[in-house]
Amino acid sequence: MRFTMDFDRDARQLDALLGVGRSFDVVARDFYAGRRRCRLYHIDGYGDSAVIERMLDHLLSLDTTIEARDAQAFIDRYVTFAQAEAEGDLETAVIAVLQGKTLLLADGFAECVLADVKQYPARSVDEPASGKVLRGAHDGFIETLLVNTALLRRRIRDPRLTLEGHQISEKSRADVALCYLEHKVDRDLLEEIRRKLDAIDIRSVSMSQESIAEALMKPQWWNPFPNVRYTERPDVATACIMEGSIILLTDNSPAAMILPTNFFDFVQEANDFYFPPLIGSYLRILRYVVFLLTLFITPVWYALVKGGATQGFLHFLAIVEDYEVPLLLQLLFAEFIVDLIKLTSLNTPPVFSNSFSMIGALVLGDFAVQAHWLVPEVLAYMAFVAIANFAQPSYELGYAFKLLRLLLLLLVGALGWVGLLLGVAAIVALLVTNKPIAGKGYLYPLIPFNAKALRELLIRHPISRENT
Repeated sequence: MRFTMDFDRDARQLDALLGVGRSFDVVARDFYAGRRRCRLYHIDGYGDSAVIERMLDHLLSLDTTIEARDAQAFIDRYVTFAQAEAEGDLETAVIAVLQGKTLLLADGFAECVLADVKQYPARSVDEPASGKVLRGAHDGFIETLLVNTALLRRRIRDPRLTLEGHQISEKSRADVALCYLEHKVDRDLLEEIRRKLDAIDIRSVSMSQESIAEALMKPQWWNPFPNVRYTERPDVATACIMEGSIILLTDNSPAAMILPTNFFDFVQEANDFYFPPLIGSYLRILRYVVFLLTLFITPVWYALVKGGATQGFLHFLAIVEDYEVPLLLQLLFAEFIVDLIKLTSLNTPPVFSNSFSMIGALVLGDFAVQAHWLVPEVLAYMAFVAIANFAQPSYELGYAFKLLRLLLLLLVGALGWVGLLLGVAAIVALLVTNKPIAGKGYLYPLIPFNAKALRELLIRHPISRENT
């Protein structure tokens, strides 16, 4: 549908499509500019009131007849704002207004004027709650796309940095940006991500980056391992871009998607690079050990106790007290208690959350031991697992380990050591068969093997020209 030369007809169509009079936040203002009828549309709360006021002041001060053949000539002579364009398609103009632009309809033109004077409501760029660092920058991404791209531009002052804008599907029209370096990016990977973005057709992205991530991935609901690594830190996103990765930013979300993502990327953290290489390597190795312990400590301990192997030099692993509830049920119950405390902490007001978590853990734990529901050893091991889960920054990977740990416990309870071996084989199969959104493979650089890339992931190397 195109604009016509009939001002009244175009104004009626815009009023109907935008909901003027139906929605209180849609503002329409009639005025005369140089003896020509005009009508201004914008969404209250999106537009920068000071800029709009200056535009109106300039247009209202025109006392001579406007001499312009079309909307573009009008922009060139009379519109002082830099980001302005002519648009002849009615539906495109309506979508632009809903995205925050200001629309100017003038009598006698078969096009409208779109001025980008939007100013979205935004919070400050404070450090994100996850991924905090002792040293380094303390800013973070927010829900406004333009602010996030500016944080990247501030760190990478290279003309080869490309911020490629896309809109997801014809229904949702969500704004996303692919951020990469022209001379570093893998062109095949970039084309693959572009093709997948263009193929997305979803009604909305109400869950922001998660909606887009699930639309990009092949259905693998049975595989708990995460296919996307997220970060809310601009310095982490900058380092990934400098190394050739692609950052996908989504409007209305502070989480940036790092593509491609493989399993070994989750062992890296910003703190590793804000300390000297030796300390950073120690922290990374400690994180590997904690990863393995959180997955295997309770299943292996249960297998030892169940198989009667806690004699001799392993006597310190034996259970001293008698218990009536089966040990497997105790471990599963303790797992659920930990998740229960996490959920209640999320839904508890901040003033009470810390005290509630401590009181809940103490009361439940002490009551469970006194009532002979749990033995102290179970509480000790589960307390270690609950604390160790916070040593790695990915919530998705933490819950993947939890589900796999429950699977190992059930297999050990059914088959003993054979079940533990079958569970390990199942975990390896899940890792090998997991398909990332894009890239060489989920276990790269192990499969396919790349010794140099694997060494740089396992050990923190000194920062050099290539190591960012």
